[in-house]
Amino acid sequence: MNEVRLVGPGGEQVGVVKIEIALRLAQEADLDLVEVSPNSNPPVAKIMDYGKFKYENAQKAKEARRNQANTVLKEVRFRLKIDDHDYETKLKRAIGFLESGDKVKAMIQFRGREQSRPELGIKLLQKFSEDVAEFGTAENRPKQDGRNMVMIVAPVKNKSEAKAEQNARRTQQKQAARAAKNAAAEEKSNDSAEAAATETKEN
Repeated sequence: MNEVRLVGPGGEQVGVVKIEIALRLAQEADLDLVEVSPNSNPPVAKIMDYGKFKYENAQKAKEARRNQANTVLKEVRFRLKIDDHDYETKLKRAIGFLESGDKVKAMIQFRGREQSRPELGIKLLQKFSEDVAEFGTAENRPKQDGRNMVMIVAPVKNKSEAKAEQNARRTQQKQAARAAKNAAAEEKSNDSAEAAATETKEN
């Protein structure tokens, strides 16, 4: 390996350079030269603080493991003869769970003679699966378990992605609220200035 495609410390593309030059640039920046994509042609190397890079990667892996472990199986129960309003309420609740990165166990509870009509339960769970398709995918076909019929739906986004999105939304909302507050304060200040100018003219 005589040459590398070099990426600078700020993520800027330096281009293809000889490895001696890449090493010299890293030394001049008091940083390390790290091969980040060995299978590329030529290999990609980046000038960075390797200790910091290793620490950040370890933190990300730790966070991912923690979020993975926190995935919870939430339960949503249906009756076979559920009315539209009740169904919509349960559907919204299930979507909320899936958006938060949790799995949903959709369960139909059969009563009395309803057990002899499993095809109605399958139809209802399939409808549910289609209605949440944007947020989750069914891990299994509806299956009978005694007086119940069960289907597990897994979220499209994992827990860490869901959390990151929620945090980003929260930050955007805070920024929007701050901007609105500043705009209102500025408007009030302009109104006061105009009122003062009018008063001066009248005097």
